[in-house]
Amino acid sequence: MLLADVVTASAAVAATRSRTAKAGVIAELLRRADPEEVGPVTAWLAGETRQGRLGVGWRTLSRRVGAPAEASSLTVAVVDATLTGLAGTGGAGSAARRDALLGDLMSAATADEQQFLVRLLTGDLRQGALEGVVLDSVATAADVPAAAVRRAFMLSGRLPETAAMALSGGVAALDAVRLEVGRPVRPMLASPGSSLDDALTDLGADVTVEFKLDGARIQVHRDGDEVRVWTRTLREVTDGVPELVDRVRALPCETAVLDGETLALDDDGRPRAFQDTMSRFGSDASEAGVLLSPFFFDLLHLDGRDLLDEPLHVRLDALAQLLAADEHAALRMPGVRSPEPEQAAEVLDEALTAGHEGVVVKALDAPYAAGRRGKAWQKVKPVHTLDLVVIGAEWGYGRRSGMLSNIHLGARDPDGGEPVMVGKTFKGMTDQLLDWQTRTFPEHAREHPDWGVLLRPELVVEIALDGAQRSTRYPGGVALRFARVLRYRPDKTPAEADTIDAVRGLLAGS
Repeated sequence: MLLADVVTASAAVAATRSRTAKAGVIAELLRRADPEEVGPVTAWLAGETRQGRLGVGWRTLSRRVGAPAEASSLTVAVVDATLTGLAGTGGAGSAARRDALLGDLMSAATADEQQFLVRLLTGDLRQGALEGVVLDSVATAADVPAAAVRRAFMLSGRLPETAAMALSGGVAALDAVRLEVGRPVRPMLASPGSSLDDALTDLGADVTVEFKLDGARIQVHRDGDEVRVWTRTLREVTDGVPELVDRVRALPCETAVLDGETLALDDDGRPRAFQDTMSRFGSDASEAGVLLSPFFFDLLHLDGRDLLDEPLHVRLDALAQLLAADEHAALRMPGVRSPEPEQAAEVLDEALTAGHEGVVVKALDAPYAAGRRGKAWQKVKPVHTLDLVVIGAEWGYGRRSGMLSNIHLGARDPDGGEPVMVGKTFKGMTDQLLDWQTRTFPEHAREHPDWGVLLRPELVVEIALDGAQRSTRYPGGVALRFARVLRYRPDKTPAEADTIDAVRGLLAGS
């Protein structure tokens, strides 16, 4: 298969807003791909490379983009092999070798292929094919149930491998994928709930209501004395969190997979600033004085028994048994099972009084499923907050002259298109944050108009707001009311940002 075939499909996907049409285009391309081509083609159409981050920036690529080839000749296999070569290039002389690889690749590419490769390698390939669309495409191309594809993807954590497995081995290969201790599982996520009463009405009395911490999601695997820790994006951080490793190594089990959150607490047991927690994930060196405390709310495996498909109440029973000893009780996320409405309200009050964000209401009969499929888990916070994508910033004036200040906010398009602008804000920014934005935003710039910068959709920021209102100014027909910056979320990707539908859900009477 030629790279040109992938470029043509990418353009067709970007040209339609129909999820069904996007999935159809991708499925047809996957049917035509040879087995060894399925992995890279799937990754590229999801906007990624099979090799992960290659450390190739815009400046490096711009130096290598010369006169394009007149005719298409690059194959998927050649491009993928070149990317593998880039990923494995390091040490003395690596810069020259990387330049040579990129130069050969770009000189063999047509103008359209050059544009595609630049956007792919810089993470700017926004063609409207998010993971959900690609997973549907894989199911269609392989003629297998979408649920089987999603489950295998959750357990393997790798989209290209899941696609190759589906097209080569069908349902049998997908069903053979099992949870492996030591290989992270894609996490189950909570959907925003409008209020505690609404969440309880929606899910019924058979729920658990737990604290929602202002911390970082972690997944911890133990196999004998070996303990490994991953973030919500499946980035391993084991070496940077030895205190978490020690706490899990002390548990009375041989193998376990635990899901939870971690955060830094002050001397009074109250949460420290979110940035203090995230500082521990920025490098291998632990920041002096900042210790992390783990709080686990789910158990996916214990001593040879997989619990993913068990209802939540079974998983919680197993977790309670694992943490039954007094020295381990503090590792359990605070909460109440099957509460009366008054008890649920007390849990919310206790969480807020302790300095946490709110609560999560979870259906006790729900199995573990990656992502936000349905509303089996609902997070309830007293203040509306949204995770949005920063898509631009304007130069400030007055005392903010020379600083990138007023940020443009975009909600995720659930059909995979560009983020939909829903407002701007300069409120809630400290001098330190303004300085960080001014230094950092140029690294993510796609254009430099006179008024500021337009950014590639890569940075996620948490915004507090009073609600939303209808608007003809913005393309989504809705605008934020009194938006203010709470913090940036380096633990989240743009694919995890809140959707335009979530913003519209805040309209009065919706």
